[in-house]
Amino acid sequence: MSAPTAPVRRSRSLTVKQAVLTLIIAGLLSLVAGSVELARDARLMREEVESQTRHLLTLVDGTAAEAAFQLNPDLASQVAEGLFSGDRVARVTLRDDFGRIMASHERDAAETANWLVRRLFGDILHYRRSLEYDPGQGAPTTPVGEIELTLALDSLGRDFMNRSLLVFTLSVIKALAIAALMVVAFHAFITRPLLRVHAAIVDTDPRRPGEWPKPRLGRHADDELGHLVESLDRLLRAFQRGLDQRDQLHQISTLDGLTGIANRRRFDSFLPDAWQRARRSRQPLSLIFIDIDNFKDFNDHYGHVIGDDTLRDVARTLSAAVPRATDLVARYGGEEFVCVLADTDLGGARRVADRLREAIHALAIPHAGAPRADHVTASFGVAAAHPAEADEFGFEALLERADGQLYRAKHQGRDQIVWES
Repeated sequence: MSAPTAPVRRSRSLTVKQAVLTLIIAGLLSLVAGSVELARDARLMREEVESQTRHLLTLVDGTAAEAAFQLNPDLASQVAEGLFSGDRVARVTLRDDFGRIMASHERDAAETANWLVRRLFGDILHYRRSLEYDPGQGAPTTPVGEIELTLALDSLGRDFMNRSLLVFTLSVIKALAIAALMVVAFHAFITRPLLRVHAAIVDTDPRRPGEWPKPRLGRHADDELGHLVESLDRLLRAFQRGLDQRDQLHQISTLDGLTGIANRRRFDSFLPDAWQRARRSRQPLSLIFIDIDNFKDFNDHYGHVIGDDTLRDVARTLSAAVPRATDLVARYGGEEFVCVLADTDLGGARRVADRLREAIHALAIPHAGAPRADHVTASFGVAAAHPAEADEFGFEALLERADGQLYRAKHQGRDQIVWES
């Protein structure tokens, strides 16, 4: 399995980032949309104010004209008070046709309004209408005075701010609702599939990337996300083929091409590792050097083809007699072989050498030129050591000692096992 991946902090997760980004965009859009809505609402409010004011003046037009025609200040005052009710009107004035004021009402408090309200409504505050008296019966109307009305700018400002707050709040709520829907939709259709792909990659065994748990994305099979998964699948499978080829090359480079057992390269890398393991475990380590007796004469007499067959038979026999995974049988070179025996002292190594010698005898491969037997035999040199903590490169001395014992076995008549006394 792959190494555990550090958990993603919530503030850095894709979903949180997506939500924050969506909310920021929604906030900016709500500001823009709110500004547009405010501008539109301001225009509508101007139209409403003008329409309502003109309608109000139309409603009192007849009564005001009657008051001006009759020069009736009480009726004129009633008309002015009726228009002045509420807080939207700042001043009302009725005049007769001579310009004399018949009734007037004005707010006592001074108006306060900001520059925006003045900009929006400053040009629609003042209204003036002529009063025409209609005597009826088809007679022409007669001008009898005028009515003048001024709206309260601060009242318009308050109404506008209240409406603006409502419009802006609704705009923000709509934007946030849309953003929430977008977050949910993006999470369901994009973020969650991406997280599935990420989880599949995290769960991939780096030693077997081609066997990754490829996610099935259903409705994303034909879009960019599906293509991404397919591209990842091809990439990981190609990587797996590369690893397989590497392993094959490594295996080929550490196997002897003739006998199929470990070669000298494999032995040279295995022995130092075995020595270090023995140091850590405080267990003995033994070596057995093996040399097929009079093999040059055997080749000369039987030919190299039979000689190669013999080397293969001996290698197969040695490997079968040393089955432990912690041990190693390797072809050292030519007709020489070597065995590395972990957790084995000198006595155990001698017993293994006896078993190997008997196994080679059991092959009963004819050897007409052998001086001591009529079949193939071998000589054995055995050495053992207890690796110490300070002796990091003691395996070299162990190798020399085992080779020295093999030299003694060959010079003492061959077909025998020699070990350190």
